[in-house]
Amino acid sequence: MTELLDRSEAPRLGASSAAGCDTNHRGENILLELVDHLDAMVAYWDNAQTCVFANNAYLDWFGKTREQMIGITLEQLLGPIYPRNLPYLKAAYAGQRQVFEREIPTPDGRLRYSLATYTPRIVEGRVEGIFVHVADVTPLKLMERELREAKVRAEELATHDFLTGTLNRVLLKDRIQQAMALSKRTRRFVAAISLDLDAFKLVNDTYGHGAGDQLLVAVANRLTNSVREFDSVTRMGGDEFFVLIPEVDSKAQVEAMAERLLQRVTAPVEIEGATLTPACCMGIALHPPLGVTPEGLIGSSDRALLEAKKLGPNRYLFATRPRR
Repeated sequence: MTELLDRSEAPRLGASSAAGCDTNHRGENILLELVDHLDAMVAYWDNAQTCVFANNAYLDWFGKTREQMIGITLEQLLGPIYPRNLPYLKAAYAGQRQVFEREIPTPDGRLRYSLATYTPRIVEGRVEGIFVHVADVTPLKLMERELREAKVRAEELATHDFLTGTLNRVLLKDRIQQAMALSKRTRRFVAAISLDLDAFKLVNDTYGHGAGDQLLVAVANRLTNSVREFDSVTRMGGDEFFVLIPEVDSKAQVEAMAERLLQRVTAPVEIEGATLTPACCMGIALHPPLGVTPEGLIGSSDRALLEAKKLGPNRYLFATRPRR
């Protein structure tokens, strides 16, 4: 009876076992397909740093299929970037989970940014290998870069003239305050130069506003390249500029600076196929004794500029104390 029972049960049990194997096989295939659809590299490396399993994401990143990955070492796969990964690998094989960012060159020459995770597989207290998960974070990195650049650009626009790139009034006031404070400690002068182009409207009317903008940019560059690194050039608006020169020893030093600015600004410039010869006037104020505030110093140089313009183009005048 027992023998019959055993024989009669055998086919049923065998069928069940076969069905179980088939189910397991389908499950493994589905799992493998799922892993292949992940937008990340997934692999397992044994304690000799040899690949035992990898998904097909390595084809996109390294140009290797799952089958080609089996048996390859990490050093062979990573090549020149292997030394940069070595500290994380050593820590992972010592039993410490590692999460870090790295750059990976792709076969077509692109550069990808990745977030890598190394998870040790520990069996009976011994690291048998590591699970590797590497996600592509390139879009996030590019977004971060764009945000940083946008932030820098916003800060630039907040403190600089949009056309010429020179300082704007907001930052100029701060620079003048700093220069005055330094002057009080060092007992040296601060020079303020207001500069205005002559007949600028004629340039716009004759050659167009685009040519006028090019002329303003050219003048701004000439001014910036003519002063010291810690001097400041500001476009006050329209065709008017302001040059701040801290740490001046004498009036003669300022006169030499004014002559140099006058010579360089009025040099011919090629714009829109035409040769233009700018003309300008400058008003100069020294602190001390003039202008105890930024506004006062700018006002003194502006008044001197107006007086200089009355005398004709290409000249400068120093401001004097207004009569009471």
